[in-house]
Amino acid sequence: MTFTPARRSALKQALLCCAALTTLASTLTCLPAAAADKVLRVSAIPDEAPTELQRKFAPLGEYLAAKTGMKVVFTPVSDYAAVVESLATGKLDLAWLGGFTYVQAKIRTHGTAIPIVQREEDARFTSKFITANPDIKTLADLKGKSFAFGAPSSTSGSLMPRFYLQQAGLNPENDFKNVAFSGAHDATAAFVASGKVEAGVLNTSVWDKLVEQKKVDTSKVHVFATTPPYFDYNWTVRGDLNPALIQKLKDAFLQLDPANPQQKDILALQRASRFIPTRAENYDGIEKAARSAGLLK
Repeated sequence: MTFTPARRSALKQALLCCAALTTLASTLTCLPAAAADKVLRVSAIPDEAPTELQRKFAPLGEYLAAKTGMKVVFTPVSDYAAVVESLATGKLDLAWLGGFTYVQAKIRTHGTAIPIVQREEDARFTSKFITANPDIKTLADLKGKSFAFGAPSSTSGSLMPRFYLQQAGLNPENDFKNVAFSGAHDATAAFVASGKVEAGVLNTSVWDKLVEQKKVDTSKVHVFATTPPYFDYNWTVRGDLNPALIQKLKDAFLQLDPANPQQKDILALQRASRFIPTRAENYDGIEKAARSAGLLK
């Protein structure tokens, strides 16, 4: 086949273009890791509605971006297990976990997940048992009643309340009329307020927020019992994250100052007076409670 000068020129340009594309493709194969280093991927257990989680995180995300020089991307997930799995498989760098989900993450990552900070309030966290039934005044009055926990993997909405019910001699599946799982703390309050169940349990922080925002009618729904305190929420990083970045993140949380108006607003959205360091050993009691309840083997 004979090529005219014009066709030879076009063919030469096409070959050069292919070579360039091959070089570019080779270069792009190296980009994801480098690009990932510039993006901090964050999520949280879905213990409240996704829109509320996004609203709470937005100012904190901007603050962390300024402190780390990274783009911060928050991605809500559908369930607790998804956060644990995403952290374990390297799809997340930083996650807001409950005490029990941290224990699950520790086990799933063979001990490499690192809890870096918790709110000061999380060192003595509690759950509230609520009802709209005036006949329910004590835990013993729950016998024969319908009851709602939050999500099955929730520390404050399921595990620790269940543990304390068992300490009080109550087995929910045997002693209650029926047991429901609302999926989130605010949903539990709605279940109780609507009469879908006669009683339920949710974490104190969310209960206080609902009361402050007048999203629950306390003339109808009231607290009738509170659990003893336990360690709960924390911010956890994946273990193979750059140590320098881990330290930057830890320092950023610890430097949040309630005397700074802008940072005070960030802390308020997190329901935190301040952040303090935490460590894996703080959650040993939760792991024991989970094993006692048959939720871990």
